[in-house]
Amino acid sequence: MEKERFSLLLLEPGEIYFEDFSVDLLENVKQIGSSSSRTATTKSNEILGRLKMCSKSLLFEPKSNLEMPLIKIPYKECLKMYRLENIKTMDLNILAVECQQYIEMLSGNILQPYKFKQEIRVFFFNFHYGKVDEYLPQLHQLHRASTLHAYEQNSMIATIVFSRHNRVKFNPLWLDNLYEEKIVDYQVEKINPLVVNPGRLLLTNSFIYFQPYNNIETYPVVKIRLKSIQSLIRRRFLLRHIGLEIKWCDTNTPTTPIPSTSLLVFNSNSSSNLPHDSNINLLYVSFRNESDRNTFYERTCEQNDLQIVEQIPESITLQWQNGLLSNYDYLLYLNSLADRTYQDLTQYPVFPWIVADYSSPELDLTDPKSFRDLTKPIGALNEERLARLKERCDEMSEPKFLYGSHYSAPGLVLFYLVRKVPKLMLCLQNGRFDHPDRMFNKVEDVWRNCMNNMADFKELIPEFYDPSRKGDFLLNKMKIIFGQRYDGSQVNNVALPKWAENSPELFVQKLREALESDYVSQNLHHWIDLIFGYKQKGEEALKANNLFYHLCYEGAVDLDLVKDLAQRHALEVQISEFGQIPKQLFTLPHVAKLPTINKLPPSITSIISEDENLRENSIIFTLESQFCSHKDEISSLCVDSQRNCFLTAGKDGTFKYYSTEERRQLRNVQISDMSLSAMQLTTNRLIIFGCWDNSIIVYNLDYGRVSTAIPAHDDAVSCLYYFCDENLLISGSWDCSVKIWKNFSTYSVIGYLSLEDKIQCLDARKSLSSANEYKIVIGCENGEILLWTICLDLQRDEKLFEMQDTKILLRHSNGVNDIKFCTNGSKIVTCGGGKIFNIVDIETGMIVFKKEMNNIVTCLCWIKNNTYLLMGDNLGKFYIWNMLSGNIIYEKQIHQDNISNIAFTNNSQIITTGKDSPDYCVKIWQTNL
Repeated sequence: MEKERFSLLLLEPGEIYFEDFSVDLLENVKQIGSSSSRTATTKSNEILGRLKMCSKSLLFEPKSNLEMPLIKIPYKECLKMYRLENIKTMDLNILAVECQQYIEMLSGNILQPYKFKQEIRVFFFNFHYGKVDEYLPQLHQLHRASTLHAYEQNSMIATIVFSRHNRVKFNPLWLDNLYEEKIVDYQVEKINPLVVNPGRLLLTNSFIYFQPYNNIETYPVVKIRLKSIQSLIRRRFLLRHIGLEIKWCDTNTPTTPIPSTSLLVFNSNSSSNLPHDSNINLLYVSFRNESDRNTFYERTCEQNDLQIVEQIPESITLQWQNGLLSNYDYLLYLNSLADRTYQDLTQYPVFPWIVADYSSPELDLTDPKSFRDLTKPIGALNEERLARLKERCDEMSEPKFLYGSHYSAPGLVLFYLVRKVPKLMLCLQNGRFDHPDRMFNKVEDVWRNCMNNMADFKELIPEFYDPSRKGDFLLNKMKIIFGQRYDGSQVNNVALPKWAENSPELFVQKLREALESDYVSQNLHHWIDLIFGYKQKGEEALKANNLFYHLCYEGAVDLDLVKDLAQRHALEVQISEFGQIPKQLFTLPHVAKLPTINKLPPSITSIISEDENLRENSIIFTLESQFCSHKDEISSLCVDSQRNCFLTAGKDGTFKYYSTEERRQLRNVQISDMSLSAMQLTTNRLIIFGCWDNSIIVYNLDYGRVSTAIPAHDDAVSCLYYFCDENLLISGSWDCSVKIWKNFSTYSVIGYLSLEDKIQCLDARKSLSSANEYKIVIGCENGEILLWTICLDLQRDEKLFEMQDTKILLRHSNGVNDIKFCTNGSKIVTCGGGKIFNIVDIETGMIVFKKEMNNIVTCLCWIKNNTYLLMGDNLGKFYIWNMLSGNIIYEKQIHQDNISNIAFTNNSQIITTGKDSPDYCVKIWQTNL
């Protein structure tokens, strides 16, 4: 044990430590006199120590003899507290505390269950400096509070705490300089597992200061330089939005040590879990109400010195889906995003049971039977037990629930970690460990219990999948005596499956391999749906047999509106002890991880660094040639890869044909007196135009003339898509309709969709999973993105057409500018008038990436098998965005005004069209992409 033995974990969970005094514990003191005037006559021994005054107890810590136990005297066990006079020295500084029970802790300086002494005893404390008369009224007040009901006691203590702390001043000398401006100042509570420590959080224009109200910390104040802050995250604490997590990196200012229970610190900004680094510091506080928290957060964000680069959650999902982020890191990220943190045992990160085989001599990770079914919650894995749970649920009155216990709660977390952090278990369970037979003794037994017990539905914690810690939580390294089991054996290390070869390190390593296996990667999104996603609550939770007690869910009750103190206290206890559902992150099915063929970099950090290197040093982007031949905006651009040529069509009614090799214009044709809005090139040298005169025009390049022109819609044709192999044309119009044409002619419409707003753009792909299925995405003027799934049997004479499904994928705040499928048709990218571009998964409708740009994105182009996305905006700026890492790796001003089209050639040339006042130009750029 360490020399400094007192810690807040020796108190009740949430108990407040006020101050301490240098005292002597006097033994064998004899008293004479009445109860109102007692006098000490003799004393035979003095034990030097510190007397801690706390909100629910007095605690004496001996300093002269570390083998002696710490003595804790709960106020509720006190019979009398009074001042005792020493008749010989007339010393008026002796405090007498008469109690009927006291607690001895850490006897022999050994961590062990506390000893509860049920006997009447009087303790005498001789104060060295403080005056007993000054503190006795406070002790009497705390003693009175202990006689009340729990909710009344908490209310009275809160009043005492508020009054005491209002008298604590902030020393101006702690400020970094005389010119610092104080912005806001709030009373907060610093949160660590099972521990709260009140203090002041003060914001200036350069620093955040945390001042603890007591001397339990090794520093009088924490100075957090705003420039050093890496993340500032608003969190949920006890289902109330009052938490704030500050993470910073600064070696030059006093720091907050990360508690020993914080085995890993997850950095939300870099999306990786970091082992404890002495330069990475964390402060987690709760405010009195949401308004105070939000005000502090907003005022902090207004300061010029704060330079946080916000990480977009969707980009992390994209990185995970593309295999750049491990399953382990992604689950850590989701836990953090859902307000689960190592600092709060009521919201500790939750991980799934993955392996279902704990009895075989070898673990076969190629056999699906070795894995747990991730599509079901832990309570639904055993069909027989589930049937009994449903039967019980049906007999309940509202609100009903399936599971009477949770998958993550403080007691469940410490069930796994008791060997690693026994002090936390003693704190949680009032100085006792669990019964030896109920402890975490054998992995196989725990799994079997989770499968069969009617009240056991717990999941795992990150430590099971973290090889860097070598499974140390499975070993009784402290040699703690937990007691004997029913068979007479002592509780020691956790018994592991045979395939772990009695090695905690190998056990955790194999579990990590299982977590990162192909089977889990293909199915993990189902478990994410249950814990963080759309199956978490409501009707979908009911369908998925994922229904817990209603108070587990955010929004079930607003504690701030509960005025009855008894009811509020009961709710707070229920919320803190039973378990809390994470904040819901997804309302649509989560995307699946894409299969990986080649070995990818081990962490996202390397990918990000590669992007930085590309941005600064590697991308070549030089102008080869340009043409300014259109008289109005260039509305469409097509590349003829076979002939190294490209075509443009404009609102001046003309189309141009250019050679990239010869760097010259080959043809200039006036197609219509009206604007051309869209263009598609076919394999047989036909060009299909959409025109503002409501017509579709077919031009034959070989013959140099218009071969077909028909009135196709009732308003301007705005967009086209052509399937070459099937000779299938899709057209969209301002008449709010989409038509499908086979062997294009006046009477060849085989499909029709009527919508409620103008069609701005569309794109289409043939489904990889079904030979006859086609998916069409449509962007409307009102900002809606619709997915139209159809089935066409083009081999039959009657050209069977069947509309399968039409659904809205998302809505832009303004009109949709462009929309593109990725190569395999699994995702689309969209951009609109609200400066937002989105990557959307087609199957689930989930937005896997979303980013707000500085300007309005007007055109898009996928290149290099969807690795990069080219974008142009309304002010002439060009961007290259990396699909894998979710970062913009290059940007350049290439036109003076709006960029209307982007295309990519087989020779790694980028073609752009835009306005360079007063001309409308086509530019060819050579790159090394």
